[in-house]
Amino acid sequence: MNIEDSKFSDNNEEDQKTPLPFLEEEEDQAGQCSDVKECWREYQLEEELADGGKMWNKVTSEGAGDKSESSIEHCWSDVNDIGAMKYADRISIVALYRNLKQLNNIAKEKELVVTKIRDELTTCQLRIKMLEKQLEYVDVEIQKEKEAGNVAALFRLRAVHRRLCTELEDEKDFELKIALTLKENMLEMWRIETEQGKYEALHKQLQKDEEELETQYQEKAEARIHKEKIAALQAEENQLSRKKKEEEAQKECEERHKKMLEVAKKNREKAVSFLRKSMARIHEENAKEEVKTQEHMERRIQAVLSLKNSITSNREKLQALQAWNKAMALEAKKEELKMKEATLAEGGNVAKEIFLHKRLLQHEREKQAFREQQKSRKIEIVSRILQEKASIRKQKNRQSCTKASKSGGKLMDSLLWRRKMWHYIEKTCGHPAGAMSQLRCSPAEEQAHGERTAFVGDDVLCESVEDEKEKDKTLVEPEFPGLWSQEYDLHKVSNEDVDTKQVALSVMKNEIFEKKMEEFQTTFFHKQIVSGHEPKGRTFYRKPSYVHFKDFDVGKIYKKKIVLTNASYSVNFCRLVGISECLKDFISIQFEPPGKMSPGMSCEVGVTFKPATDENLEGEVMFMAQTGSFSVPLKCTAKTCILALDKVLIDFGTHVVGETISRTINLTNNGALGTRFKVQASAGDSSTRRATAKSSPGNTVLKTQFELSEQFTQDASSFRSDLDTDNAHNLMEPSEETLHEIMLGKVTEGEIRPFSSVKLQIIFIPAIPGAVRAEFVIVFDNSDCKPLCFSAIGVSIDVPVWVPNPNIDFKICMYDRLYQDCVVIQSRAKATLRLKFEVCKELSKHMELLPKTGYIQAQSSFTVQLKFLPRHSLPRDAGSYFNEETSVLEVPVTILIADKTKQVNFTVHAIVTTSELEISPAEIDFGYCTIYEAVQTNVTLTNKSILPQEFGFVGLPEFVEIQPNDGFGVLLPLESLTLDIIFKANKAKEYGFELTCKSESNRRFKLSCRAVGVHPPLELSHSLVQFAATALNDVSTATLYVMNSHVSVNHFTHAVPRIDSGEIAHVGPTSFEFHVPEDCPVTVTPSVGTVLPGKKSLIQVSFRPTLSDQLIREEAAQRLGRAAATGAEIQKKKDEKREGKKLNVPITRQHSSRQFLRDGSSKYLSSSSSSEQPESKEIKPDSESYMEAQAFLMRNFRGRFEKYIIPCFVASGDIDEKKDSESLTCSPYNTLFLELHCPAVAPSVVVTSDNGKNTVNFGDVAVGHTIIKQVTIQNISPEKLELGFSVLNPSGPFLLVRPVRILEPGENKALIISFSPNENKLFFEALDIRTAQKNLTLSIMGCGVMPSIVCSVEEVLDMGYVLAREKTTFTFEMQNTSTLTLQYSIQLDSLSPTRNKDQQRLPSFLTSSLQRTEIVGTENYSGLSVFSIFPTQGEIAAGKSQDFVVTFSPDHESLYYLDCLKVVLFGKKIAHVIQLKGAAKEHPMFVEGGIPLDVPIESLAVMLPVSSQEALKEELQEPVKSILLVLEHIEGENSLVPAKTELRVGAIRTAQFATKKNVEFSFDNLSLLQKKGFSVEFVKGTVDRGQVKCISVSWVPPADLDTTGPVMETALLTLKGDVKESYRIICMAKVISACAPSN
Repeated sequence: MNIEDSKFSDNNEEDQKTPLPFLEEEEDQAGQCSDVKECWREYQLEEELADGGKMWNKVTSEGAGDKSESSIEHCWSDVNDIGAMKYADRISIVALYRNLKQLNNIAKEKELVVTKIRDELTTCQLRIKMLEKQLEYVDVEIQKEKEAGNVAALFRLRAVHRRLCTELEDEKDFELKIALTLKENMLEMWRIETEQGKYEALHKQLQKDEEELETQYQEKAEARIHKEKIAALQAEENQLSRKKKEEEAQKECEERHKKMLEVAKKNREKAVSFLRKSMARIHEENAKEEVKTQEHMERRIQAVLSLKNSITSNREKLQALQAWNKAMALEAKKEELKMKEATLAEGGNVAKEIFLHKRLLQHEREKQAFREQQKSRKIEIVSRILQEKASIRKQKNRQSCTKASKSGGKLMDSLLWRRKMWHYIEKTCGHPAGAMSQLRCSPAEEQAHGERTAFVGDDVLCESVEDEKEKDKTLVEPEFPGLWSQEYDLHKVSNEDVDTKQVALSVMKNEIFEKKMEEFQTTFFHKQIVSGHEPKGRTFYRKPSYVHFKDFDVGKIYKKKIVLTNASYSVNFCRLVGISECLKDFISIQFEPPGKMSPGMSCEVGVTFKPATDENLEGEVMFMAQTGSFSVPLKCTAKTCILALDKVLIDFGTHVVGETISRTINLTNNGALGTRFKVQASAGDSSTRRATAKSSPGNTVLKTQFELSEQFTQDASSFRSDLDTDNAHNLMEPSEETLHEIMLGKVTEGEIRPFSSVKLQIIFIPAIPGAVRAEFVIVFDNSDCKPLCFSAIGVSIDVPVWVPNPNIDFKICMYDRLYQDCVVIQSRAKATLRLKFEVCKELSKHMELLPKTGYIQAQSSFTVQLKFLPRHSLPRDAGSYFNEETSVLEVPVTILIADKTKQVNFTVHAIVTTSELEISPAEIDFGYCTIYEAVQTNVTLTNKSILPQEFGFVGLPEFVEIQPNDGFGVLLPLESLTLDIIFKANKAKEYGFELTCKSESNRRFKLSCRAVGVHPPLELSHSLVQFAATALNDVSTATLYVMNSHVSVNHFTHAVPRIDSGEIAHVGPTSFEFHVPEDCPVTVTPSVGTVLPGKKSLIQVSFRPTLSDQLIREEAAQRLGRAAATGAEIQKKKDEKREGKKLNVPITRQHSSRQFLRDGSSKYLSSSSSSEQPESKEIKPDSESYMEAQAFLMRNFRGRFEKYIIPCFVASGDIDEKKDSESLTCSPYNTLFLELHCPAVAPSVVVTSDNGKNTVNFGDVAVGHTIIKQVTIQNISPEKLELGFSVLNPSGPFLLVRPVRILEPGENKALIISFSPNENKLFFEALDIRTAQKNLTLSIMGCGVMPSIVCSVEEVLDMGYVLAREKTTFTFEMQNTSTLTLQYSIQLDSLSPTRNKDQQRLPSFLTSSLQRTEIVGTENYSGLSVFSIFPTQGEIAAGKSQDFVVTFSPDHESLYYLDCLKVVLFGKKIAHVIQLKGAAKEHPMFVEGGIPLDVPIESLAVMLPVSSQEALKEELQEPVKSILLVLEHIEGENSLVPAKTELRVGAIRTAQFATKKNVEFSFDNLSLLQKKGFSVEFVKGTVDRGQVKCISVSWVPPADLDTTGPVMETALLTLKGDVKESYRIICMAKVISACAPSN
């Protein structure tokens, strides 16, 4: 109620603050305008008025009620244009208009406020009535409870009564407030209405002014339109004049162009005349060159003949040499036989003599060969020196002075080199004195070059010699060097030596050359390696890439240049090797070796070509570089004729008889050599070839061309011989028809020049109707040119009218639609003709030609319009012209020519089809549909036409949607399309509507639909959940809400839940339940719940895609089956091998074959049965095959997309209030549906360890203990992954020790996870391995177990008394009561590593009892441990026990042997502590009890052992030990109860004293004890070995004894065994009160 009061108070304040605009000044009224748009319009209006008035073209109104206001603005804006009013009057009118409008707005607002307050007042009154009824009901209930005496209910009802009373009072107060505000608003509204009445007269006046302004505006608009029409006419006139000027300019340009063409033609004629003269001179020169070439060819022929004769003579010499060798071999055999006979006669060793003789002969041969080799080397060196000398002289003559000065050093170096070489020759082989004098240089040369010193290597020498050789060569030399003119030289040898040693020298030279080349390649070539990489590709780039001498003339010289660039990465050099053998007579190379070339440097090579013959040449120029050899291709091509026609077929077309038509064909020569040609008819074309107009001439042209080409290749030679004469007419004689119809023009023969073309004219004169064909051939006098053939065709007709398109195809047409086309008719006649058009009678209703009669002018065209409107009666009317199966229509149309008997026909083709669209089903019932969901159904739309049709569903209601493409599309012929009709109810009611489908032909097809709308009491915040692409075993989560917005049953204020228009749902708690289908990887939490009115419940939907168990089992079964099959095959092969070995045993063939078949078949059956695939149900989920199949399927997962629809049932009521046996009833129509889109993809990262399990189970781990495990993950995606990890609980036991940040494709890496439990419970956490798109979840679990043991000894283990230097043992048991295996270790404090530090402290007897912490007592003198235990470490399984043996072995007497035993688990936790204690005596008797009065810590000095007699004397002198017995008597309780204490006397059982007597004891000086009230139970007695006897000592205070202080008395206890021992027993007694605490 307070909230509503505040609301109404705010409204009242706002109403009170709002001033009445019409009661204030005009400026204040204009500033309080609430509408921003209206203020802006008014501001613009004022600006326009202030500027003197600019007319507004358009003013938009914002509502139907503002039409008059907008018109007022419009009219007043027009008034501004007129300028009839003053500025002040205009301002006042605008302000008045604004005030009227604001007044209307305020009136409307007040009306709304009043209606709202009245509604609130009625609701308040209804609430008051309801509260009064509730009070009456509560009063009745109070009376009932009073009578029943129910006090609790009475108090509760009275509280309700008080609450209702307060609410009723508040409502009444609120009612009064609402009434007051209503009255105030009514008064204000009445005041506003009175103000409106005052301004009513002004409003009417404004309306009149508005009408007047509207009329003025229309008049002005008409005047403006008139002005615009006049301006448009003027613009048209200007445009026409501009066009005329452009036409005149274009004509002038054309005339100028014609003049230029004429001038160009004249210039061309002049150039042609000059060109002809120059060509004549060229032909003369060519003739001279041909004569020279013929002479050169004759010389070459003679050289070849001489070479042939020399070859035959050499062959005869070789035959004679072979015969001589055979004769020498026979003589050698004869001599060998003679030697044998002689040695045998002398009695010597025949084999030895023959062997020595052969060795001597071989030695002589080698000696002779060596001499010949020396001679050949000598000759070679001398010839090279002489050649070099000649080249140096030539260089001196050619080069200038500067070059001579530079090359002087090199010449001197070459002289030095030659001098050294000559010394070498003198040493190796002798030389005549004449040669020495020739080779030595003159003293003048030595003086000239004496100052220059430089070193030149072999490579430079070779280059210079080769260059000189190439320069000295002449191209006119014969091809074979053996025919050159030979001059006498110093290094010549006699003919006899050459003849006999020619073969040997050639062989030796070849061997020497090969060795030199190998050495050169091994020492010279090497790989270039730069920065560890060997460059690939060319080391030298050449520009151009190849040298081409094109169209050369014999006798001329051609030169070209090659640029070589070093493209390697290091210094390189280039050397010319040579050119191809076929080019040596014609090509010369100019190349100066540049030496070492840096990368990027280049050098030039000159190529000179001197053609001697008119032949094509191909070869290459070879170079050598440091990295290997390379070459530049070289090609020389002579002049040729390249002749071609621009077309092979001349088609004259169709012409009327009597016309003359001319066509040209171009003969082009693209070569550099001209020739003569002649055109004539083909020999096979003896008659005119005629055909019908429909036949295609293309194939015949190709065939005839092929035949003619074969024929004229045979007859070309005979034609060339007679080409200059006119006898060619006798070869072929064309027919008269061909000459009259298709003939050649003026040019039939002539000369075609290089790179030119000739036009040949073909004339067609039709004489007879029909088709004509002629074949022509062009022959040439050049033997290399083949004849060229071409054809000419034409058709002659006698009818002057024809239709260019005799087949008019309308293609596919629909019924009841009009199709039009134009038919063009051409005329060849030279006079006007009258035409009449007729359509067959059957199609007169469907087809029409307009006009039906027409006149066509001479040699022009005429167009007729053809209209085609097919009706549904077309199949019946057309008859044979229409094929009903194919729907094809063929209609002949006739054109009649006046005064002509022959008519012209053309055909109209069409395929007629329907435009029907069929919708199936014709009616749809959507059933019950909630307003929160959409219901979808399918309809099939079929196109019955053979044409594609566009369709669209138009005029759809807002609650219907059609997909795809919103119900629009195109249907192909006879295609059916399935459409989805989606209905979404917007309110609960019954729906009935029709959907209209409109086709392209404007036809409409109806689809009737009906449905029932349902408003359920609950709604979902999202009815569609689209999960992101989720990897296998990953989880994607989405949240939504189930909302209950049903809080009131008032259907007038808002929509209420109901089915159709039925009963409204009950307001209250509403329950829901989600039913998830089986085998669905989706979880809904919570699946059942209740939502209160006005509340909402959070729902979490999780999607976890996994591989189905059945799929994994099937894959595992298949893998097992394949493995079994391979194993069976291997076993079968082994068995076959064994059987094969057995079959090798010799037995009968029939028996062995039967046995083999029987055994083989049985083996095969057994193997096939064993390789059967196991059933998938038998495979266990924890088996290895199951794990392998799961990992395989996960790696090869291709992804899937699934949709799930989960129903949510809704029922009224609270499900928690129902009992177990009861259930809520729900209506199926109120069911909500949740649609889930679940895409599953393959994971990027998989676990490869532990058979691919995503669970890391640490098992049971002791609390406080840490265990580490490794999990190996692998990147199975093709991309590099950056991994992120979720944060584990920092207070939890799990820790990711070593994460992985980056995983390469296919890489495996290990994650290290540790588990350190700190509590005794089960731990579980999830570790998310995050990638850019997908996550992998690892489930980490482990159980912390508190290790617990139970020991048979609790805290203290007393080993008792033992004789010194003897041992005693004790066995105790320790049991593991926990669920894990425990690792233990036993530790003694005496063996602690900190023992030495503890001994540095003060002794315990010097410190107080509170500061004493020592638990280790007396130690052995020997240094060995007093206590020992076995085993000291090990493991105890869960539920098992372990026995431990403790050994006590003292080496001297002491009563204070102490030690502490600790049981440590896992090296950390102390699970149990046992105090070990024991005593050692030198004699087998002891006394214990009371309080010992000696020091528990022994001296550090070792006491020497004394004899027994000395010890006995010392014992007799004084007691060794004193024992204090303290007795306390409690006064007040019972004075008769004495205070008691005990002494224990024992005898140690030992094997050392087994034969001696027992221990005796006795007390002395007991009388003094008895006087003071002390009494001893046993005064004397004996103790057996291994027994302990207790002696009780009691004290009762005597009556006369002063008990204010302690009572003390001493007695002597004597023990007798193997020795005698005495103990002083000091008895101290005291009396204490019952309430006093004992110390």
